[in-house]
Amino acid sequence: MLITRFAPSPTGRLHMGHAYSALFSESLAIKEGGKFLLRIEDIDTNRCREEYTEGIYEDLKWLGLRWDPVILIQSTRFDEYEKSINILRELGVLYPCFCSRKKIIVEQSNVGLAPHGAGLTKYSGNCRKINPEEGKNRIAEGEPHSWRLDCSKAFSITGELQWFDRLAGNVNVNPSILGDVIISRKDIGTSYHLAVTLDDAEQGVSLISRGEDLIESTHVHRLLQCLLDLPVPQWCHHRLIKNPEGKRFSKREDSLTLKEMRDSGVRAENLKSELGF
Repeated sequence: MLITRFAPSPTGRLHMGHAYSALFSESLAIKEGGKFLLRIEDIDTNRCREEYTEGIYEDLKWLGLRWDPVILIQSTRFDEYEKSINILRELGVLYPCFCSRKKIIVEQSNVGLAPHGAGLTKYSGNCRKINPEEGKNRIAEGEPHSWRLDCSKAFSITGELQWFDRLAGNVNVNPSILGDVIISRKDIGTSYHLAVTLDDAEQGVSLISRGEDLIESTHVHRLLQCLLDLPVPQWCHHRLIKNPEGKRFSKREDSLTLKEMRDSGVRAENLKSELGF
């Protein structure tokens, strides 16, 4: 059975881009007689709010979406994430990173590198050079650190990999496309990359549909699936909905929310028709 999902983060109200992604995912499941799941990605406890989670349910119901009653809440799964982090450490593909985000941004600006993948900065691998014994001592002394994936070492274990996208076809994994990404953040003990990969496997998602802005992340997720012996789904990276100025809808840009549209009198049927559903 085909299983798709919509996985928003409760860090604000949903906008038209979210609406398109959710409707797109549900439509795939309906067409193939499958199942449509909902997941609340609330690992970022500093920014997520219960009121936004309730807003997600409210907005999706307004759109007429119907999802499986079992909803996965990421914040209940930190123990599972930690188990996988330990497996990756035992494989020798993680290393501690003591750099601050500010230091990384300054370092990249000095060498003329631009951000890569969903607004992230591609990491130079500075802490990869630290002697393992020194790293252990700094951790023992309580120095704050994250854990990064040594993509080159991981790729040497997995060998050549591919993933299939329903729109792009077969794609060869490029382990360096995002650099050595963070697998476990200093503040929350996991990361988007690890959590989403484990949760898709936990929910049995067989077709991951999401925006084309996340296509680079899929290279990392495919690596993690192989390292952790997880099932391999298909992907479908859909187009991004943009406003009249040609900019993608975004919480950071304070895009018009579905609630604001609803309060102004917009009907869900008209919005869905405008989005092509």
